[in-house]
Amino acid sequence: MTDGSSAAEDRVWRALPVEAREPLERGLAPTDLQTLLLSVARARAQRVTPHRLLARWREDRFVRPSQVDPRLLARVEPVLWAALPTRFAGVELSPLAPLGCCAALGPVHQNRVVTTLRGSEVVSDPTNALAVEAAARRSTGAGTVHLAACCRVVRAQAFDGPGLSAHFRLFALVSTGRDAGSGRTESAMLVEHLGYWHEVLVRLRVRDAVTLSVTPFAGGVLAERLTDEVLPTLAARGAALRLDNDRTHGVGYYDGGVALSIDADGPEGQLGDGGATTWTAQLLGDRKERCLVSCISTERLAARVAAL
Repeated sequence: MTDGSSAAEDRVWRALPVEAREPLERGLAPTDLQTLLLSVARARAQRVTPHRLLARWREDRFVRPSQVDPRLLARVEPVLWAALPTRFAGVELSPLAPLGCCAALGPVHQNRVVTTLRGSEVVSDPTNALAVEAAARRSTGAGTVHLAACCRVVRAQAFDGPGLSAHFRLFALVSTGRDAGSGRTESAMLVEHLGYWHEVLVRLRVRDAVTLSVTPFAGGVLAERLTDEVLPTLAARGAALRLDNDRTHGVGYYDGGVALSIDADGPEGQLGDGGATTWTAQLLGDRKERCLVSCISTERLAARVAAL
């Protein structure tokens, strides 16, 4: 079995002539490969019958509508935008991102992303796309960049359990800027993000108890800043923040050394997640770049909101 491939992939490759693999993977120019794949897709689309189309609508988890009432989201999401500090610029993301938008920056397998025939992919995480946009703005000389976006994302991995869907809406924040030393940049960004999520929960009067937590994946100056600066600053604003030293989820993904989580009581308890990454440092080729990302599921959040 080839590295990173599945038994199904190996079966398909064995069904093709051996000499076909090289041009398909590396030999054909990207535009020529797109032409080939679009030709195949067009031929297959011409054979789709209305009966089969309706069957796919019922069976395909990627195309079934969400079970969330959009009128509820229409009441909740404006509250998130209204609570957003003016220093955060709103971004209306495209539903597509460049191919490799997730896999090129972190340990995300491309099989978890819906890849298109045109050298792009359906957005599966707005924080990655926002990080690319933030890096583009930083490359033109912008100072610290704060961005926010809300969009529907698609995840290709199978989800088990009630209420889980292949597509859902996320409200995301990304902050990036130059390292000021001694963990000051990261701690300031943590205060920005966690303070914002606390304000959102207060304004929405979420029914269930919600915990904001932060985890240092390594010791050192950033861990000290969490206890000496981040927690006291947020406590002064009325935000109770839990220091979670037991979390291991996200190690290697949040490779900036710290993660945060937004958790509610009951099933589907995690509302949001985030952490420090090296994404903008990779994009700009500058190890001094610091980047913090976080997001919340507006559908899970809406299910816990008191009447607006």
